[in-house]
Amino acid sequence: MRRLVSIGNERLSLVLALQDEGMPEMVYFGPGCPGEEISLSAERASRINGMDVSVPSAVLLPVGGLGFFGWPALAGHRNGRDFLLNFQDWQVEHTTMGVVLRGLDRVAAIAVAFELAIHDCGVVATAVTVTNHGTETYTLDRCMAATMAVGDGPAVLTSLSGMWGREFRLSSEPLGRSLWMQESRRGRTSHDRFPGLFLTTGRTTYAIHVGASGNHQLAVDLIDDGRRLVHGGELFEPGEVLLEAGQSYHSPQAYLTASFDGVACAASRLRAVVDEAILDWPDAKAPPRPVTLNTWEGSYFDHRLDALKAQAEVAAELGVERFVLDDGWFGRRDDDTSSLGDWSVDHRKYPSGLEPLIDHVIGLGMEFGLWFEPEMVSPDSDLYRAHPDWALGIAGRPRPLSRQQLVLDLTRQEVSDYLFDRIDAMLGAHRISYVKWDMNRDLTNAGGFDGRAVTASQTRAVHALMDRVRKRHPAVEIESCASGGGRANYGVLRHTHRIWTSDCTDALERLEIQRGATHFFPPSILGAHISGSPNHQTGRRHSLAFRAVVALAYHLGVELDPLTLAPDKRRELAQWIALHKRLRPLLHASRASFAGNPVDGRYVWGAALPDRIALFVAQGPTMLAEQPPPLQVAVPQATARRWRIAAVHPAAPAFVRLSAGQQALLAGESDFSLDTLRHAGLALPMLRPESGVILEIEPV
Repeated sequence: MRRLVSIGNERLSLVLALQDEGMPEMVYFGPGCPGEEISLSAERASRINGMDVSVPSAVLLPVGGLGFFGWPALAGHRNGRDFLLNFQDWQVEHTTMGVVLRGLDRVAAIAVAFELAIHDCGVVATAVTVTNHGTETYTLDRCMAATMAVGDGPAVLTSLSGMWGREFRLSSEPLGRSLWMQESRRGRTSHDRFPGLFLTTGRTTYAIHVGASGNHQLAVDLIDDGRRLVHGGELFEPGEVLLEAGQSYHSPQAYLTASFDGVACAASRLRAVVDEAILDWPDAKAPPRPVTLNTWEGSYFDHRLDALKAQAEVAAELGVERFVLDDGWFGRRDDDTSSLGDWSVDHRKYPSGLEPLIDHVIGLGMEFGLWFEPEMVSPDSDLYRAHPDWALGIAGRPRPLSRQQLVLDLTRQEVSDYLFDRIDAMLGAHRISYVKWDMNRDLTNAGGFDGRAVTASQTRAVHALMDRVRKRHPAVEIESCASGGGRANYGVLRHTHRIWTSDCTDALERLEIQRGATHFFPPSILGAHISGSPNHQTGRRHSLAFRAVVALAYHLGVELDPLTLAPDKRRELAQWIALHKRLRPLLHASRASFAGNPVDGRYVWGAALPDRIALFVAQGPTMLAEQPPPLQVAVPQATARRWRIAAVHPAAPAFVRLSAGQQALLAGESDFSLDTLRHAGLALPMLRPESGVILEIEPV
């Protein structure tokens, strides 16, 4: 008997067919409501792949060995036996947001459950649980968190890649008929292989993101009717997931959507689900994102109390709202070779502890934040000398250093307890509002005390430690930093509040980094700091105006020593910070942000509400064209009939030349319709390379 089960709303629908046996078949996954005709969909004919019985291939987590000859999304065994899985007895439980489907393989004594939920923004969240009902251990080799069926025909895949300092680089490629695979074994999301993609085929764009902070896997498989299956989930090391009798594996959540309106629409839905369903704020709503001064590039390890107090005084005058003390405050930390794990104040630098600095910062009207890297340990530390066995490693194998550090085994309760006690002691004794939680190396030789791989359990232990800290200190916000954007995903965002987008603060590089990141994350949680010139990573020199334009739409910060700024630059920086605060309710409004694709090196992004638009335009390299094309922007939400430019920042942008009509447009003397902005475009002047402008647009 064939039963149909569906979840959906006006934006997205998923329709499944449950057979007497076998995995649930995806009858429809796509935009909107498919209508009544979906119930008339017939099951497949036999003789597919030479089989004399129908073996559906577009199913959730297809398994091998039973007539499906593609890439299995679920696989395991009991010492070589029970490697076949054929689920029956499907039970359907309707929830407030979707359904839970439960099936059982009585022969293998394995149960599977799919949790499927539809969010208002048009995103389906999925998770999978596998339970061993047998008496012997079951080795789970693979279990994806989601399978998504996409349409047939030519397809273009868009993914994010990169490296340290160049994260979130968008790239597109046509898909052939071969299996496409991406795997990351770094023990964190990684800078180079982000766990998400967009796939466009025909008029539909599909998207998937796996909320996994550790190793992950994405696969796109062509099936026998021309469609493709997109799978995403955790990647297991050999023998990593062993289910004893009665034990279960719970996958991370994956997030799926599909749109007829291209990558931009699919990306806007993914940004929306972060605000709608993932971020967990103490009062259920994010407070305004405070402008931050982070001390790293301004001070590095040179912590002098008087200088830090003076920086705080100037920061407060500039309008900064949060002062974050970065690496170098603990142990005997004069460089990156020592003291990780020794989370007590360095009394050489702070003879009376941190309280004098914290009191000074709070007295100036700012919050105080502090840097930690809890998961790591320096070989030159009191902790390592006392407990060398606490570091991840495998007996008889070397423990290779990375960033002069090793990784602590958080799967051991005594290690997690130690770290919690140290963090709790600091947060309990001081008025700290914010923790910058860093992770500066990949996992290698990630074995526990028994020699087994522990990457997956280490990831869960990190999340558990974060949750334990948050439960004890619910008002403290946590940033996920991993040498920049190396641990950026929806899984870690369930336990944190912000992502440090990249260690590279160069404004030119940030144009592409931030464009890619906003395909999956709302601007309000992406740290973007105005840094010094020349830039510390690239050596480039940029105007303060360009640096500010590039950073202003995100979670704004300052990454420099404000004492080094000349008086006129202090005044200018204060003006940019004031502009950000005035525009912040618009820039950080849920579902308000938008971004276009760069044309001839010209980038455009911004935010729109029904009665306000902020439009950011920045030129990267010099244009090839002698005149820029009209600027077309697919602005969401805005509804007024006629609009005008109300303000231009900076007041004198670095335009190459202006016509009389362009001068009138920028002065607000010419008005235009949204159709003009969306389809014909605005004839803005050409910008000089590495410069930008912010346009405030209002109804006439």
